[in-house]
Formats: sequence, C-alpha cells, structure tokens
Amino acid sequence: MLEIDDLQVELDADAGLVRAIAGMRLALSRGETFALVGESGCGKSMTALALMRLLPENGRVAGGAVRLDGQDLLVLPEGRMRDVRGGRIAMIFQEPSTSLNPVMRVGDQIVEAIEAHTVLRGKAARAKAIDWLARVGIPEPQRRIDDYPFRLSGGQKQRVMIAIALAAEPDYLIADEPTTALDVTIQAQILDLIRDLQRERQLGVLLITHDLAVVGGMAHRVALMYAGQIIEVAPAAEFFAAPRHPYARLLLQALPDAARRGQPLAAIAGTVPPLWQAFDGCRFAPRCDKAMAHCAGTPPALTDEGPQRQVRCLLYSQPGDALPRAPAVARALPPLPPVQSEPLLDVRDLRVRFMLRTPLLHRGPRHFDAVDGIAFQLRAGRTLALVGESGCGKTTSGKAIAQLLRRQARISGQALFEGCDLFKLQGQALLQARRHLQIIFQDPFASLNPRMRVADVLEEGLIALRPELDAGQRLARLRALVDQVGLRRDALQRWPHEFSGGQRQRIAIARALAVEPRLIVCDEPTSALDVSVQAQILNLLRELQREQGLAYLFITHNIGVVEYIADDIAVMQAGRIVERGACAEVLGQPREGFTKDLLAAVPRLLVARS
Repeated sequence: MLEIDDLQVELDADAGLVRAIAGMRLALSRGETFALVGESGCGKSMTALALMRLLPENGRVAGGAVRLDGQDLLVLPEGRMRDVRGGRIAMIFQEPSTSLNPVMRVGDQIVEAIEAHTVLRGKAARAKAIDWLARVGIPEPQRRIDDYPFRLSGGQKQRVMIAIALAAEPDYLIADEPTTALDVTIQAQILDLIRDLQRERQLGVLLITHDLAVVGGMAHRVALMYAGQIIEVAPAAEFFAAPRHPYARLLLQALPDAARRGQPLAAIAGTVPPLWQAFDGCRFAPRCDKAMAHCAGTPPALTDEGPQRQVRCLLYSQPGDALPRAPAVARALPPLPPVQSEPLLDVRDLRVRFMLRTPLLHRGPRHFDAVDGIAFQLRAGRTLALVGESGCGKTTSGKAIAQLLRRQARISGQALFEGCDLFKLQGQALLQARRHLQIIFQDPFASLNPRMRVADVLEEGLIALRPELDAGQRLARLRALVDQVGLRRDALQRWPHEFSGGQRQRIAIARALAVEPRLIVCDEPTSALDVSVQAQILNLLRELQREQGLAYLFITHNIGVVEYIADDIAVMQAGRIVERGACAEVLGQPREGFTKDLLAAVPRLLVARS
C-alpha cells in the first residue's frame, strides 16, 4: 500500500509562505485507481511531486509521512529514492514539452528508464522501447524512436511520456493529467492499456485529472481537493450519483454537453483563494451557495459520512440556516449576430509540406505532407470545430492559417480573410492582419515567455498591435482581461512558472483576447482547464462571440465542448478532411467509419442535472 499520512507541504513565495497541502491523508492499494480531482491550483500536482520527492527548490515537506509498504519515503537517502522513483513508483507529468529532454531522442529517453530499472540492455532495451511506443499508439515506432521531441505533436509527446513511465513496469503509477493532450481514440487506447496493466501486475494508479468522464470510467474511489485540502472522499459511483459537498455538486453542474447548448454553463463564481493567507473557517465558504453564518469562523473537519465516504462540510456536522443571498439572475444573452453571406475565412486547397532531413543516399521520401488539400469556410459569429486524432494536421492547419509556419514549411493554397489572401501578405499588411487574427496555443508553458511577467506578456500585443492605446488604457485593459478569465489581479505581477498548468492556459487565452481580434484559432484552449474554469472560459467565448461577432476555429478533442459550442464540424484524418457538416448532423448521424470510431471512443459521464 502507498499511504499518505498528514502530509503538509510549504512553498516560499514573494507573497509569503504558501501552504500548498494542509494535512492530507489517503491510501492507495495495488490494483486500485484513486482519482484526485479539483480546480487548478488546489494542490493536486504538488501532491504528486511531494510523493516523488520532486518538489521545486522553494518547496519542502513540513510534516507527515509517505509510506510505501510501511517504509517512509521521505527519510530515504536520495540514492535509494532513485530506485523507488521510476522503478516502483512512476509518474506521468502534466506538461510533456517541459518534461522531455529536448536534446535527446525520444527512444534514448525510454531506453534510459528501461536500463535504469530492469535487466535489459542495448538492443534488447531498444526493442522494448519500440514495443512501448507501439503500445501507446505512436505510428511507425521503428522510425519515430529516433525523433527528437520537437518533431512530435503535443499528443505524441504525451504518449512518449506515458511510455517512459510504464516501460519499467512499476508497482504504482502517478498519472498527472495523463490524457489531457490526447484525442479520444488514443485516450481510450491508453486507458485500456492502464487497465490491462492493472489486471496483469496489480498496478496501483493515482489519477490526477480534471476530466470527470475519465474519472467516471476509470476510478474506484475519488478524492476532491480544494485550496490544499481534501474535502470529499467517496467511491466513484456514489460520488457521481449523489455528491455531498456543495463544491462537488456545483462542479458536476458545470459540465458542457449538447443539453446545455445555448445556455450559460453553471460556472462557480470567484477563484481558489491564495494559499498564503490564513484561514479561519471553511475555505470554500466565500463561493458556496449553501454557506451558513458560522462557516466563516469554524474550520470543518473531514468527517465520516458512510462506508468509505468522508466530507469536510459543516452542513453535516453543524447544520444551520443558509445565509440569505440574492437570487441568481440569468444574464440575458445578446442576440445572435446576423449570418453573413460572405465567409470571414475561406480556406481553399490548403497544403502544408515539411521537408525532412535524410541521409544523402536515402531513397525514401524527403518530405512529409502534414496537411493535404483541405478546404472550409468560416463566417463571422460562427464556430467551426476541427477534430481528429493527434498528428492528423489540426494544429498545423491552425498555425498555417495564423501565418506561423512561413519559414518552417512549404505552404500552398489560399486562406482568404475578408477576401484577402493571408499567404501573400507582407510587412505592414501582415501586421494589420494579425490584429484581427489571434491564436491560443495548445501548450501554455511553451508559449509564454518565462522571463516576462504576466502584465508584460499581455501588454506586448497591445503595444505592437494597438498603438493608439496609452499606458493608462492598456493597464485598464489588462485588469479587465484577468477578471474575464478568472484570475486574481495580483497575477499581473507574477511570473509564468508561479502558476499551475490551468492558470497558465487562462493567461494564454487572455493574451489572445487582448487586441480584440475578429477570428481566433483556438488550439485546445480548454484542455488544461478544470471543469469550473472551463465553464467560465466557454461562457466567456460564447458571450464575446454574440457581442462582437467573433469567429472561432476550435481545434479540440473534447467532444462535450464541441457539442456545446460548435456550429459546424470538420473531421480530419491523415491531413485530410473526411467529413464536414453541421454539429448536430455529424455527431448525431456520422457517415464516415472514422467519425463513427472517433465518437464511439468518447467517454461519457451521465450526471443528473438540477
């Protein structure tokens, strides 16, 4: 058994002492999947890092124990901990682009793990690495094993991370958002692989994720975290059927799907409180719709509420009258913008070819056609969802349209933005076009300059593309942006590394919105966000679309988000669009076999909505 007993983790920060984890207790058995869920910044990933003794330099364990079969890992010398780390407990990190070594071939990184923790060496270790690449769904593993990480898509890099973690066949796996960057077919394949390993080797899995549908299909038990504390623990079936904590209930009501289409999602007001402040009462009380007068001054304990069920809430231990609150008034939606006869964006026969560096006498192909002749139209006020497997060309298409691949690839075809071909623009004309066309990148950490504060990141676009704004107007715009995307205003003076993955994604979204564009290429804009923040962002994108007539090219693998926000869908496979049409038509009656397989792999979570 892997057991956490009263774990307390502290971080030194500019704002003060951050108590990232406050007295956590949980136990994970062999063969069990224990899901740890909660909002971005609540301490989920910090828990994983503490278990592996990989805390950042400013972090430390202030108390408690982490026991593996009775042995406290926190007191082991580092030499012995290296044998445990990767050999007995492996971890899939949240951001593959920052976890993979950029100057090592991916195969060498897998072989390194195999040789460190198994008896295999040399050719045998390489053959095992190729086998793992195939098992996690990397096409042509014999060729891709010698690729560097930059040659792989975001989803493929995530699969390599999974292969590294599983290659030594550990006893326990800590999976921090293991399927965030994966399309649904590969996600299903990876989850099936983890289930198979559980049956074969009694693998214990600590699953950290914000994808509640994955939790519903994988987990035996669920622990819900908020502001550094576990606030509810329950068997998975009971948690989804009848959540007890008010936060859990609100979380499930924020899930997007076709039934919510045209309505605002039930986003939870406010944000997770900063963990450097002192708490006198319940940490969720300021956002809770069931808060009572004594919630602000009485800290709730985690109490038993049934077999294997615990809740940290005064509603059950010290019930009272709820505080009077103004009735929620649904915000009237702006009218839909009139459908324009002419498309805002008209893509015709788009082809993107990457030249490959091959040996001089190599007779194989020296190029790779990532996008092979796609065409679509997008009108103002409309959302076109581009879906498909990882590596099919979705992101490449978006980057090509946003004029970000001019030097890396050979691009042909046309991308007519209000009748003007973007591929032919140069100089000042191209700069003006960027004012109206922005992109939200898939990997928020790689797209944010680590040497710039958030205020500078957001202001950079305003200075370049909105020169008519003075310093005061720019500052007002920055404050409005962080409010819009659900961040506290003190975030403006912090650095990107000080935020969680979901919080960094909100910064990336704010940067794209800063210059008030007309078309946004959204490359997995909600993939790193927890459910409540995803609801805030989707509500924001929908409201902006209705108010300003924004158009979205929405690249995603989250079919629930597609059902909620998309007007039209284009399904891509191997660089081509294989099916295209209205959202309800394609999702309700798919015609192509690939589309049917894609939809069949989507995990579904049936939640009763109040």
